[in-house]
Amino acid sequence: MKIQINYGDVEGSDALAARVTESVESAIGRFEDRVTRVEVHLRDDKQGRSGPDDNRCTMEARPAGEQPFVVEARHSDLYQAVHDCAAKLKRATTRYFERKEEV
Repeated sequence: MKIQINYGDVEGSDALAARVTESVESAIGRFEDRVTRVEVHLRDDKQGRSGPDDNRCTMEARPAGEQPFVVEARHSDLYQAVHDCAAKLKRATTRYFERKEEV
């Protein structure tokens, strides 16, 4: 499973990349044989001005041979937005593969 991080207008760092990678692997690592790639998009919607929910994290999971699905989280702290988005990704991915097994 490849993890691609797109920083948008957020300044990237090794610590942020490590946190994103760790969060994604922790959330859906058990599905790494069925998910080919996760694209992570980080944005600061207010471009430097602080405010509630100004940081956005979007994660797009691409299951092998299937249509991708997307989850998103917003928070005033970018690291918390990544954490919340990874939790949503875990729930969405689990639900997605549970439904595929029912068919």
